[in-house]
Amino acid sequence: MKPYLSVAEILISVILIMVLVFQLKGSGAGFISGAVSPFQTRRGLEKTLFQITIVIAILFIAISALSVRLSSL
Repeated sequence: MKPYLSVAEILISVILIMVLVFQLKGSGAGFISGAVSPFQTRRGLEKTLFQITIVIAILFIAISALSVRLSSL
């Protein structure tokens, strides 16, 4: 595996974890107890974090697949 792909994969995974933690902190304790519906509309910063999470996750999967593909050559 190329060393720059390993570094990129580690950095993206750390960023993905941080974004997920920010989402969990923003949901509050009401979500855990079930008082707030998980199907409510996302707005503002919550929507932006959700979209960023999707983009970072897709990027992480793409880099992981690329590194596996290049290691088999």
